[in-house]
Amino acid sequence: MNDMNAVLAGFGGQGILFMGKVISYAGLIDGKEVSWLPSYGPEMRGGTANCSVCISADPICSPLVITPNVFVAMNGPSFDKFIDAVVPGGIVIIDSTLVDREVTRNDITVCKVPATELAEKNGLKGLANIILIGKLMEQTGFCTMETMQKTIEKIVPAKKQHLVPKNVEAIEIGMNYAG
Repeated sequence: MNDMNAVLAGFGGQGILFMGKVISYAGLIDGKEVSWLPSYGPEMRGGTANCSVCISADPICSPLVITPNVFVAMNGPSFDKFIDAVVPGGIVIIDSTLVDREVTRNDITVCKVPATELAEKNGLKGLANIILIGKLMEQTGFCTMETMQKTIEKIVPAKKQHLVPKNVEAIEIGMNYAG
């Protein structure tokens, strides 16, 4: 995928904005043009949260993604809000543990990943968002595993560096999920 114009959406507290930061930082490490635009309701934790992420070889004109070619949904209300905006040929990644909607469109690629369930089953509670990044990497090739390793090492705060291997494991689970 040349340019990625993504919308990532779910409830506050699911790591939606952090997911956007990780993806954006990977683009920076690869020397690409990047934008990250967060948006969240006043409730924050438990309210809705979404962010627009653009990665391109060319300058980015607007950080707001209105017609995404990638959409990651971590809850039903977010799925309902953004699914029709995805461009034909786009990629939609759904946390099927939390989103029980059926996709009626046949002009997009849909990947259902039970990310929340996989995270809990593998002792990675709270890393469903990172599992979905792994699936996004597998579907789009937006970065290599080497780039993602560097990204995780850089973006995880110093006092939480012991969590780097778990984050890498979550990426690998997402990349390898065939569902």
